[in-house]
Amino acid sequence: MSELVPHMPVVFVGHGSPMNALGGPYAAAWRALGARLPRPKAVLCVSAHWYVDSTAVTAMARPRTIHDFYGFPRALYDISYPAPGDAWLVERVRDLLAPVSVRSDHDWGLDHGAWTVLAHMFPDAAAPVVQLAIDRRRPGVFHYDLGRALAPLREEGVLILGSGDVVHNLDAMQPGATAFDWAQRFHDEVKARVLAYEHAPLVGWESLGRDAALSIPTPEHYLPLLYVLGAQAEDDPVTAFNDAIELGSVSMLGLKIG
Repeated sequence: MSELVPHMPVVFVGHGSPMNALGGPYAAAWRALGARLPRPKAVLCVSAHWYVDSTAVTAMARPRTIHDFYGFPRALYDISYPAPGDAWLVERVRDLLAPVSVRSDHDWGLDHGAWTVLAHMFPDAAAPVVQLAIDRRRPGVFHYDLGRALAPLREEGVLILGSGDVVHNLDAMQPGATAFDWAQRFHDEVKARVLAYEHAPLVGWESLGRDAALSIPTPEHYLPLLYVLGAQAEDDPVTAFNDAIELGSVSMLGLKIG
């Protein structure tokens, strides 16, 4: 009898600080989410922290755990997330995204946008993980269209995971600060538009005014959301989790779609 392949949701996580890898309420929510999800055949992760001049996939059999931060406790650097890679998924992504050229990368690995979240969602690291790089030369609609092209993976047991922060202004953040008014408004607007399947304004976020400009001073933490939205079906239910803002200007919003 052939193995039943689950229909997978798509997920966006606000990953916030690397310290979340060590636990806390956001990590608890990721762990609870992972326990509720169907077991994925593999994970395709789009992380804010692989932001380069190409569309690429990690193509190694054993991607390394990248500690791409500094000044944190030793315990963070001691964490390894030994998920395997997946040659089948690499080729499937290349096929689905054609004619876009997808470079096979053997140097990167799993950065903290991926492993700090996955270590809680799937702590056994048994599901293969492939990262997809964000091409920083391309506009929002390019990334959204890649998400649309990748949507068939949902029927093939692959979890598409976007990891970033819909509000990510490090210059404005203040320890202990409550959400700044512009950050809260944009956080709420993103959530409302995803719930209403209003993608066009989110794909063209540059037209959304001052709140968007302050929330997205650079786009790398926002763009993973567009991959997730591209893979969203119009009738998918949407559940928000970690519906909070840290340090005044970092949104931890998470969205389970489907």
